[in-house]
Amino acid sequence: MKKLALTVATLALTVGGAVAADLPSRKAAPMLPPPPPAPLWTGFYVGLNVGGGWTANSVNPNQLTPYVSTANGSLSLLPGNGNGGGNAGGVVGGGQIGYNYQYGSNIVVGVETDFQGTSMSSGGNANYIIYSDPNVAGAFLYPLAPGGNLGVSLSWLGTVRGRAGFLITPTLLVYGTGGFAYGEVSGNASNLSNTRTGWTAGGGVEWLFMPNWSAKAEYLYTDLNSGGATGAFGYQVGYHRHPQFNIVRAGVNYHFNWGGSAPVIAKY
Repeated sequence: MKKLALTVATLALTVGGAVAADLPSRKAAPMLPPPPPAPLWTGFYVGLNVGGGWTANSVNPNQLTPYVSTANGSLSLLPGNGNGGGNAGGVVGGGQIGYNYQYGSNIVVGVETDFQGTSMSSGGNANYIIYSDPNVAGAFLYPLAPGGNLGVSLSWLGTVRGRAGFLITPTLLVYGTGGFAYGEVSGNASNLSNTRTGWTAGGGVEWLFMPNWSAKAEYLYTDLNSGGATGAFGYQVGYHRHPQFNIVRAGVNYHFNWGGSAPVIAKY
């Protein structure tokens, strides 16, 4: 009986081993590298901003002053008062729209345009200036206006700029920016204005704090040309008023999902 039981056990072990040998081998699949992260910054965006601005130079007009001589009625064009006026400052606010393209994991380039309203305006000064009359010996001229600096305002401002930056982290961008600028400069006393063009440059930091939302802080230096519009007596309104100013602003942008080409992550 014992021999029979031992024979049955030996036969069962032999058959089980043969069946196991015939089963297919299950080896572990090779590890695949993880897919690259999606370019979070690629696409169109639109946003709002608010901040402050102040002039980077004196807004002294140094413009020609038309004056009729009290001695013989002749017209004279004299330099304006070089001692009056002050710097311009105020609130700046508006909106922007742009497009980013992310190269690889840490380079972002793009283009942005913005339009701002401003309350930037300089103070006035009505100091009188005494000149010798160039037409009559021994006579003097007392120009009243605009012998003083009667002030200048920047009513609005726009820019079209390129942007290029580096991603410190996937959601934190540090960038530089620069390009074309334009704005309306007005004389506070004359109510005449003209549109100037120039350039702007600066930089900032932007944080993508949600999948479609970012916050930014930005500085811009802007230089507009010193041309002017012809006014009464042929003198230049705003002549030699050379607007150069600083702007610091904060803003928020909404990033659209369309307009960019996010990669398709393959499934295995």
